[in-house]
Order: sequence, then structure tokens, then C-alpha cells
Amino acid sequence: MKGEAADETPVEALAADETIIPDEAPSDALAHSNSGLSVQLFFDQGSGMESLRAIMLLKSIAEVCNEQIVTIPPGVEATTEITQHIIEHGLTIIFGCDEDFINGLEIIKQDIYVDNYEILVESETNTAAPAKAEEVKDMEQKDNTAGIKKPEIKEETKPTDGKDAKKEEKHDLAKHSKTNLINVNLSKLDSLMALVGELVITQSMVTSSSDLKDLKLDNFTKSARQLRKLTTELQDIVMSVRMVPVAGVFQKMNRIVRDMGQKLGKEVQLVTIGNDTEIDKTIVDSIQDPLMHIVRNSMDHGIESDANDRIAFGKPKQGTITLKAEHTGSEVIITISDDGRGMDPDKILASAKEKGLLTKPESEYTKKEILQLTLLPGFSTKTQVTEFSGRGVGMDVVTKNIEKVGGTVYISSEMGEGTVTTFKIPLTLAIIDGMECRVSDYQFTIPIANIRQSFKATKEDIINDAARGEMIQRGDEFITLVRLNHLYKIDGGIDDIEEGIIMWVEFAGISYCLLVDELIGQHQVVVKPLPLYFGAYNLRDFGITGCTILGDGNISIILDVPNIFNFATGRLDSRNNGPKDASLEEENSETNYIAEEKIDSLMLKLLTFTVGEKPFAINTDNVMEIINVFTITQFPLLPDYIKGVINLRGQIIPVLDMRLKLGNHQSVDMGSMKSCIIILEVNSTTLGILVDEVFLVADVEKTAIAPPPANNKHDLITGIVEIEEMVHLIFDLSALTKVA
Repeated sequence: MKGEAADETPVEALAADETIIPDEAPSDALAHSNSGLSVQLFFDQGSGMESLRAIMLLKSIAEVCNEQIVTIPPGVEATTEITQHIIEHGLTIIFGCDEDFINGLEIIKQDIYVDNYEILVESETNTAAPAKAEEVKDMEQKDNTAGIKKPEIKEETKPTDGKDAKKEEKHDLAKHSKTNLINVNLSKLDSLMALVGELVITQSMVTSSSDLKDLKLDNFTKSARQLRKLTTELQDIVMSVRMVPVAGVFQKMNRIVRDMGQKLGKEVQLVTIGNDTEIDKTIVDSIQDPLMHIVRNSMDHGIESDANDRIAFGKPKQGTITLKAEHTGSEVIITISDDGRGMDPDKILASAKEKGLLTKPESEYTKKEILQLTLLPGFSTKTQVTEFSGRGVGMDVVTKNIEKVGGTVYISSEMGEGTVTTFKIPLTLAIIDGMECRVSDYQFTIPIANIRQSFKATKEDIINDAARGEMIQRGDEFITLVRLNHLYKIDGGIDDIEEGIIMWVEFAGISYCLLVDELIGQHQVVVKPLPLYFGAYNLRDFGITGCTILGDGNISIILDVPNIFNFATGRLDSRNNGPKDASLEEENSETNYIAEEKIDSLMLKLLTFTVGEKPFAINTDNVMEIINVFTITQFPLLPDYIKGVINLRGQIIPVLDMRLKLGNHQSVDMGSMKSCIIILEVNSTTLGILVDEVFLVADVEKTAIAPPPANNKHDLITGIVEIEEMVHLIFDLSALTKVA
């Protein structure tokens, strides 16, 4: 059995899926040990819940061990006595073989709650002593003979003359000069970029710490400035490693132009400019389909079918499609232009009116706005379905794909001269320049690329239009006004226009204004994706695209300027914007709590806790860790039982209030010393549950678990069990990940 505990009493830990009580004593259990090595460790002072942390550490170690392990104290349980023993004397783990020792030591080194550890060796008199370097080296040699592969060091003993040595040296130099390029898995670069992002955040937290306020620390300020410089250089280097030229994508368009030219009977050449322009690898992969769609449109709609029409307009017989890429600051501009017939604004406006896509009278549309209508869902001027167009897949697909990578799409055209489609795309998705602003207790980040300007306004600037709602006058323009506190139903935001700040934002030729309480400042932020649990609520459709961790450790919500406008003006497309029915996706998944365990296991380890006054239990296999309650950042437009998110060592984790989730009217008291957050991982989803108090880990037989009572009103309850003369309700964690 893998990683079994070999104490005389069961190890009340997460150290194994099944607890085995061995026949032999601990000393006999180690009779076959090659090294007799053990580790004595101590947890961080003041971390609390030492016994629970020991249980979780033993679980991780057991997963990598092949032989039995022994612990001192034996029978680790979540009790006051065990906790006190671990605080005073530490936890000693005795391994059954050398390989287990090496693997287990790696787990101990990675545990963030372990303060220090010492390697001990069982001597002939059965007394523990610190391991010597020679003994550890001897252990490694034994591992090599046992089949554990170690790097081999070959020593050359054969003497060589000077000429041979020079030849070998030249050969080595030539060999090394050819290895200046290596293939690296993209996931490794993603991890490196994530670590650099965390470094940027940590550096900001250190230099802007409130503990340094009003202190004159010249040496520290100088060192902090140097650290910021080095961090910026490291960030630039890592970003440059992820950059790849757009030439590969551009070259793929040659075949499309050639094949479509033959089928449509058009003579067209493709010209590419800026092939060496580099952007993030992820973005390159994302723009390939939009680029292909635009090129096909230019071939089908743009370039004239009859060469005589081109000659009549003074154009060469051969049409030209030009792809151009160039850097402009923190963005890349990609343009796709053709010298074809151009777009007819009158025809576009008539088609949009026929399809019901207009939001204001025809006379109020400018030429720029008319051209942008072609990007709306459902727009098409093609009346006949062909191999290349008229199939219902319009330019809105291009817009969505570009917006997913933080870009925007612009269109310009002149009748008889051609059309130009422009993609404005950020260099990378990982780090952006953003403006921090506040609305009540919520902190938001607006990408600098979307901000036109900020200004103060008066009540005289506000105009209420029956068709377009509240608007603000800026010069000769009348711009739609969106109040974020009203849009996101935030209590306490500023309503007086003269007290707030107006943010004039724009995207794809469309501009509008946002009312916020105050501006905090401009920062370079690391973009964090929304938690997987939030995916069912489609928050991106409502203008929330991600979040970022600020220098003080708090979380700011990153806003998506295009989707805020779509949400505020009712332009969301027909797809379902409500929560998905996760039960449909998990219809075939096994939700029976007992069936989730291994068939050969007769016991369950349950973590017990209270919600309100009721005792509950969950499977410890899903428990990652238990933490004290700290700052929770609220998210708008979510159910009340979702308290918000926390920043746990750089990971954004949603937190559920279990009182509200179970239908109670009063939430968990977050100010209580007993309340805590249990971090779970269920169905690849990480989330935290806020409970009133955590008690102990108990071993129970599966046969002791009974079905839920007949009057059970919650699908979260999958069974009941008696623990220490109290009936506990068992949570179905699979049902917990389903959104209501």
C-alpha cells in the first residue's frame, strides 16, 4: 500500500487514503530501511492549527512514498495535546527507505508553514543524531545502485598531447556555438511570466509599505530604486522571450490569396510589411483567424471582379492586398488594406436599418459610425450564399476574437479607393498600464489604452435624451454617460456629478463617459484571470474582464471598456448571459459522496466544522488548507453568498459564505476569532468556504454513513454520520461547485 502510516495507532492525518494498523512496532517497521534517516521539523511560530498542518503535510508525503512511514508523536490527531506536543518537540517523520526520504524531504522543503527542519540518522544504538555529509553522500550512492538515476560525472584519465587537447577544445567551442537556440515549452514561459508578475507585485508591496510612512530611509530608498530598475529590466527580458514575429501568420495568407484568386478569377498580389514585428506568442495564435477572415473579405467583397472596372478607375489590372505590422509604444498596429471598390455607407446604413441594428435616427450617424456598424452581430450585405461569404459568420466574430486579447478593431473606407481594417493589439496580455479608480468600496482598473481623458463636469453639462438616456456635453459632442454605481448596483457611490470624476473612454471608434468617485493613480498591473467558479456568471459580458493584485495586497477589478458599453446600452448579443446550468455539464458525473472514494478503502477522513449552530463534515481529500479570515474583495453582480475573492499567495480564490449558501439570513461573523476559510479543490475548481469554526479530523467507516433525512431541503447534503455523539451533515462538494 502506497505511503501507509505504520504507527501503533492510526495516523489521524491526511497521510493516506486508507489507514492501516500494522502488526509490527515502529522499530520493526524500519528493519528493512537502507538509511534509517528521519526528519524532525517545526512549524512557524504563531501559525496555529499545527496538528491540522501536520495532517495535511503527512498526506502530501504519503503520496510520494512507497514504504511505510512512522511519526513521532504517533497517531497524529487534531487535538490540543498533539498540537502542544508538535509546538514543543516538533514532528518527527521516519522513512522506510532512502528513496522515500529524498521524495519526502522535497515535500517538506516546499511546505510554506515549515519554519525549520533537521535530518536525523538512526544509529546502531537506535538513537537519533544529525546526519553527516558523508552519510548523506553514502545514501545517494546506495540510491544509484538501487536504480535511482543520478547525473553521471565522467573523469578523463587518459593523458592527451597538446594537439589533441586543442582539437578537442575547438570541437567543444564549435559544438557550443551551434546551441544558441533551444526549444522551450510555452507553459514554462507562462510560469516564468507569472513569477515575474508576482515579483513586480511583491516589489511594490515592499516599497509602498505603510510601515515606512514618515520615515527617512535614504539607503533604503536608493536600494528600492535599484530594485525597481532591475525588476523592470527582468520583466522586459521575460516579455521579449515570449515575443515572436508576425511573419509566420502573414505568410499563411499567401495561400488564401492565391487559392481564392484562382476560384474567383481575380488577379491579386499580397504585399507584407513589418514581418519582423514581434508580439506575444499567445496573441499571435489568437489573431490568425481574424486576419484570415479580413483577407477573405477583401478578396470576396473588396477587389473588383472585373479587371476592366479597375482600369476604368485608373487602377492597375492586378489588385493589391497589403498586410502591415508596426509598433507604437505598448501596442502593435496591424492593418489589412486593399485597393478595391471600397464600402458604400448608404448601402451599409440601409442594410443595418433592415436588420434592426440602428440605435438612433439615420441622420445622426457619421460616416465613421456607419462603417463600424459592419462589426455588429448579424450584419451582412451579401444576399447570396457562396463558399466564402453569406453564411452568417460576420465581422462580429473578428471583433470578439480581437477583444479577447485586449485589442480593438477600426474600419475606414473610401468609395472607389479601397478599405483599411486596423487591429490595435497590446504587446502582451500579462501586464498592462491601468488607471486605478474607486467607486464606493470597490476599486477598479481601466486600461490606459482605452482612456481618452478625465475631467470634472457640472450639472449644466448633463442632458437627458429620451432615446439614448443620460448624456454629457463635451464641446460640440454629446456623449453617453454611464454611472458605474448604478450599472453594478453598488451602494454608497457618488451620485452628484460635480463631486465625482468623469472618465472619457473609447474603443473601436465609439466613446462614452464613466462616472467614478475618485482617481487613485496610474500603475502597471499584472493581469489575473477571473476564478474558474465565476465562469458560469459570464462577468466578461458585463464589463469585468479580470483582476489584479495591488502593491498593498488588495485586489482591483479590471474593467472591459467595450463590454461595459454593450451592457449599459443593451447591446449584449442573444447568448445566455445568466448563470449556466452546471448540472447539465455534470449530469454524468458521480455525485455520490461515498462513491468518490477508492473502492478498496473502508474508511473516510472527514473534517468537521460548524455553520451557524449545525455541525457539518467534508472529505479531507478535497481540503487544501485552512486559513484565518482576512480581507475579502467584493465583486458586483454576484449572488449574496459569494462574499468575493481573496489573494492567497498570488492566487485569486472565490469565497462562499456557507450560512447564506444554506439559506440563513445572517452571514458568518468574519470578525470572530473562531471563523475561518477552508480552501477546497473540487472538480479542478479552487474555492474557499467561510465557516464559523473548524473542529477535528475524524476517521469514520463508510458503513456508518446514512442517507440524508427525508426533510432535507438542500441538495448540498449527501449523508449524515455520528461523530463524538453528534450527528454531522456531510457536504456533497460536487454540488457545491454548481452555481444556483
